[in-house]
Amino acid sequence: MPIVASLLIGLIFGCGILISGMSNPAKVVNFFDLAGSWDPSLAFVMGGGLLVNMLGYRLAFRRKAPLLMPSFSLPSLTRVDAALVGGSAVFGIGWGLSGVCPGGLIPVLGTGRSEPLLFLAGLLAGIVLARQLRTRIPARA
Repeated sequence: MPIVASLLIGLIFGCGILISGMSNPAKVVNFFDLAGSWDPSLAFVMGGGLLVNMLGYRLAFRRKAPLLMPSFSLPSLTRVDAALVGGSAVFGIGWGLSGVCPGGLIPVLGTGRSEPLLFLAGLLAGIVLARQLRTRIPARA
C-alpha cells in the first residue's frame, strides 16, 4: 500500500508541475529575471505549496504515526552548518541557471525535450561529486 500511495502522490505532484507551467524552464528563469521579463507566478506556486505543506504537517503531527508507516521519519540534524548552506546555494544557482528544479525533473523528463536529460546528467554528476567530497573532507565538530 505505501508504494501505491507514493505513486498517487507523485502523480499529483507531477500534474501540479505541469498544470502550473513549472515544466517550462523559461517560465522559471523569468521568475529570477527581476530586471527583465519578471514572471511572479512561481511565487504563487511556491506560496500555495507552502500553505498546503503547513496545513498537512499540522494535521499529520496530531497523529502518533503516519497512516501507512509505523513511525515518522524525521531528520536528526537541526543545526544550520556549512554543508547545508553550501548545498542550498548550489541548488539555488543550478535552479536559476537551468530553470529546472530537481523535484520537478521527473515530470519534465516526460516532455521529450533534451534539456532535462542534460540537467539530469549534471545532477547525477553533482551527487557523485558531493559524496566524494563528503568522504574525503573530515567533518568538523
